[in-house]
Amino acid sequence: MDDKLTIAKNWLPRYTGMSVDAFGDSILLTNFANYVESFCDRFSCDLHGEGRPMQAATNTDGVTIINFGIGSPNAATVMDLLSARDPRGVLFLGKCGGLKSSSEIGHFILPIAAIRGEGTSDDYFPPEVPALPSFKLHKFVSEKMIDRGIEYRTGVVYTTNRRVWEHDKKFLGRLRRLTCIGIDMETATLFIVGHHNRIARGALLLVSDVPTTPEGVKTDESDLAVTRRWTREHLEIGIEAMTEIGAKGEQIKHFQY
Repeated sequence: MDDKLTIAKNWLPRYTGMSVDAFGDSILLTNFANYVESFCDRFSCDLHGEGRPMQAATNTDGVTIINFGIGSPNAATVMDLLSARDPRGVLFLGKCGGLKSSSEIGHFILPIAAIRGEGTSDDYFPPEVPALPSFKLHKFVSEKMIDRGIEYRTGVVYTTNRRVWEHDKKFLGRLRRLTCIGIDMETATLFIVGHHNRIARGALLLVSDVPTTPEGVKTDESDLAVTRRWTREHLEIGIEAMTEIGAKGEQIKHFQY
């Protein structure tokens, strides 16, 4: 246990209850147990990791879904552990708060970049290194959405480790000055740690609240309404995109330099 790969190969099964060989070439990440449960129901596959920090399942097409929990540290952990599998690509299906009139509840966002306001990513690269997705992976996702006739937004999201900031006028003012389209707690970390581990990565975010106004702050009731109306389509887009990546076999990693 004196090198990263050995540790990752030991810890990935420890965290998920699933052997390294059971993980597919294409990975879906989420924060939500119901996404994994829906995936298992759809493909009649076994759920692993109940009672462990993360839950995972793999279908017969070689697509694996993982519920890694909430927050930047968990995002870094799962991307480090996935270096044990060296997947073809990783797509995050997350929720975010909308920060502009163009990012209303129910809209999907394919972020072109993320601002590193969470702090965790500073352990991987200096602050001036941008948090970016892999273009070709986002291209697959975009094509699936266009095929479905779904409009989506692009822009920069802000990633923070802070919770209960919605009342803070100074913080809200800073978000407006940054002109971000959305805010979440994982995207920048996933992009940076994916870059560090040379894993192709992307994110498809569902706008679940509009926290710039008091009436737009997420509640249990409003989040349940979003889940009922949009999360099935969110998951289906992710499954189609990552299945397509596996079927086409196109190289989606950037050239190394």
